[in-house]
Amino acid sequence: MLITTSTTSSGVIGSGCPLGTAYSVLNPERTAVTVTFSNFYASAGPGIPITENRKNCQVTLGVHIPNGFSFGIATIDYRGFYQLDAKVTATQQAIYFFQGQLQQATARSTVTGPISGKEYLYRDKFDLFAVTLSPCGDDTVLNINSAVQVSNSANKQGSGYISTDSINTHLDLKQTFALSWYKC
Repeated sequence: MLITTSTTSSGVIGSGCPLGTAYSVLNPERTAVTVTFSNFYASAGPGIPITENRKNCQVTLGVHIPNGFSFGIATIDYRGFYQLDAKVTATQQAIYFFQGQLQQATARSTVTGPISGKEYLYRDKFDLFAVTLSPCGDDTVLNINSAVQVSNSANKQGSGYISTDSINTHLDLKQTFALSWYKC
């Protein structure tokens, strides 16, 4: 049985994606969204204001859900770059939830330097029995609240940087953003 869904809208808001610095593109079938960022980064180190240590960006996706079904998030990928001095940490975290629902899913990845510059691909995976489920058969908004953070608390003279360049979300079980469908 083929289950068809579509993304009806997308938006971004947050300190890591000020107006004009994040772009979302829907594919022609409206089943995939790519969000690209030019300002979603955090840094820490001597002379860097504390306000630069953490940035967030909330991506909202309007999703059409077929009657009699709901879905949960299985995986989502993030791409970016980090550079960290010794004992400096970088964290990429995301909270996933459907508008109006109390249940949330959280995923976090942390690395500690020294790392002299490396691209990353983080994949958030969720246990199929612990996923956040969409409302049954109702169109909804999926919220993805992502944050990047750098801490040099273990090395006050050290510096670090992490950026998220893109989030690729595909509403197709075979793609980057995998959904688990349930009859309801």
